[in-house]
Amino acid sequence: MTITRREFVKWMAASSGAAAVAGCAGMGGSAAGRVVVVGGGYGGATAARYLKLWSPDIDVTMIERNDTFVSCPISNLVLGGNTQIGNITFGYDGLRKRGVNIVRDDAVAVDAGARQVRLASGKTLSYDRLIVSPGIDFMYDPVPGLKSADAQSRILHAWKAGPQTVALRKQLEAMPDGGVYVLYIQVAPYRCPPGPYERVCQVADYFKKAKPRSKIILLDGNPDIVSKKGLFVAAWNNLYKGMIDYRPNSELQDVDVKGMTVKLTFDNVKGDVLNVVPPHGAGQIAHQAGLVTANQRWCGVDWLTMESVAVKGVHVLGDATLAAPVMPKSASLANQQAKVCAAAVIALLKGEPVNQRPVMMNTCYSFVDSKNVIHVASVHQYDAAQKMTLVVKGAGGVSDKASELEGTYAWGWARNMWGDALG
Repeated sequence: MTITRREFVKWMAASSGAAAVAGCAGMGGSAAGRVVVVGGGYGGATAARYLKLWSPDIDVTMIERNDTFVSCPISNLVLGGNTQIGNITFGYDGLRKRGVNIVRDDAVAVDAGARQVRLASGKTLSYDRLIVSPGIDFMYDPVPGLKSADAQSRILHAWKAGPQTVALRKQLEAMPDGGVYVLYIQVAPYRCPPGPYERVCQVADYFKKAKPRSKIILLDGNPDIVSKKGLFVAAWNNLYKGMIDYRPNSELQDVDVKGMTVKLTFDNVKGDVLNVVPPHGAGQIAHQAGLVTANQRWCGVDWLTMESVAVKGVHVLGDATLAAPVMPKSASLANQQAKVCAAAVIALLKGEPVNQRPVMMNTCYSFVDSKNVIHVASVHQYDAAQKMTLVVKGAGGVSDKASELEGTYAWGWARNMWGDALG
């Protein structure tokens, strides 16, 4: 891998890594089987699209509870007032036009022996191969104060883009100038490693413009900033000096909803707006289906095919997976995993060889204000000797500094990702 960082970023913004999986063109022929995809996020939608793109003869059904796709990447900009939720919300008509059958329902059970998925409506769908891309669900047992629906409606996580994103923005708007916004982020691994730090930047950008006397307290369960540390610290010091109070090693014990207090092991932190992201793991259907293999949270997979190591014939994508070394839980990698999976599923259904050296590329952009952006990028390739996908040393990297040019790349990346998954 001798690609330069600048070339890598420009390539990713232009193509969203669509060329990361080779050898799929021309896959066609007679009816090849039935594939059911659970979940219509970056992983599931991309898998459904590429199955039909690369092998139109496969019958593809995607189960998704929502009628629209809301992008988690870019959603922090809604909190900063730098975009609107409608700008990151899309329908699934593009997949329908490609021949994907979309069922709006919840998958509640998987019978791997019978190769069937049962839906909340009572219907069952049969499959030859099942792809599960369930995203994340939150674990409230470690945070007793947030167990009730009322508490969860008042203390938001907004870690799934959608209604909570809009609701948190309204809380920030209602907060008085001079108020305190408190964000708690759990110990890694969690969805989107740079996400909390970008969120702080976006809220600070809003406060700087509209509530300049307000403060932000970031309670980080980790011992240090886990992604793009130097770049985020530079942004906080240069753009928002004195506004952000970063507190690492913050061990969450509970939340006092009535008292608007985050309870830590050695401290209690009060705020006017509390934004608590609880521990999370693979979506519930992954637990029911017996796919969870690690820490009661994540699903182990064979990185050649994305097939579950626990349940044959079932493949797992995205944030629900037990990540390979130095592999973040990101939209880019959900998209890339989906392509590796789609190619493997087609090969398995047709009795053809599976690609033995799949490559995945990741890039993640973070807006430090309304226009200036930083990125981190990496390349991951399967290693046959270790039977694991490993980071390619010397490939990728991070920004030298925040810039408006990277802001252009970021929006280009997002639009291409949306088209790649949904078009």
